[in-house]
Amino acid sequence: MKDVLVTCPPMLGKIDLFYDYAAERGLRLHPAKVTQILSEAELKDLLPGYDGWIIGDDPATRAVFEAGRAGRLTAAVKWGIGVDNVDFVACKDLGIPIINTPMMFGAEVADVATAFVIGLARDLFLIDRTVRAGGWVKPAGISLPGRKAGVVGLGDIGRNTVTRLQALGLTVVAYDPGVEGDAGIAGLERATWPARVDELDFLVFTCALNKHNFHMLNAEVLAACKPGIRVVNVARGPLIDEAALISALQSSQVDSAALDVFEVEPLPMDSPLRAMDRCIFGTHNGSNTVDGVIRASHTAIERLSGFFQ
Repeated sequence: MKDVLVTCPPMLGKIDLFYDYAAERGLRLHPAKVTQILSEAELKDLLPGYDGWIIGDDPATRAVFEAGRAGRLTAAVKWGIGVDNVDFVACKDLGIPIINTPMMFGAEVADVATAFVIGLARDLFLIDRTVRAGGWVKPAGISLPGRKAGVVGLGDIGRNTVTRLQALGLTVVAYDPGVEGDAGIAGLERATWPARVDELDFLVFTCALNKHNFHMLNAEVLAACKPGIRVVNVARGPLIDEAALISALQSSQVDSAALDVFEVEPLPMDSPLRAMDRCIFGTHNGSNTVDGVIRASHTAIERLSGFFQ
């Protein structure tokens, strides 16, 4: 039986569902005590005692893998889609087989992105907060049919988001240098970032983070956007220069934002974003449904078990 450290919060939240499934495949799961991520120092201390690792958004750095390899670590799986926190080159150098679990949450995260678009369009979350505080406001929102949204990223999440927004009557312009044409989606328009941002009523980020798109939404791009644009991010926080977004929100160049992810997570208590009532915030939780967690966790267990076999 191989001992496996689990540090992925969604999987940890349902960990009782996976002990038997893992044991049948020769794995003994050990849940870490973590809310979001473990630190590099904590991982370097813990990891050498385990044969395998199911990784969340932790700093899976070369130093961490070296510490693990000096102990028992033999293989790892990155739970979920994003891999920007994992040093795959280090794993190759150290002879640690590793893989992620792609194509797991396209529909789930797209549902959240679409809900955020609707919520911003109609001020639904502002109304909810005001009623809870004893008020009774009736802000005039905007209708969605005939509006235009930009979707950054045409992977599984992006494609699912595009079709949902189109069903609501929006025209969608997509940005993704790695995908040509309409990606099989009728009516999809294409542009090269950041062209046509001056036409957009909504800008939705669904792409992976890499060294080329860090802070792709910055002060210069925000200034070129259509005044009153609404911004949604269900991908990775560092895609957006948060300080520039805050400034654009304060000046009303950006009407509002819905952010499931941030540059620093959890969102710092002193962040100016916390005072912005017209914004919606999440907890990096877009993929977290019971069905999605079971699907991804089973896949992670199967792939890790396969490495040991």
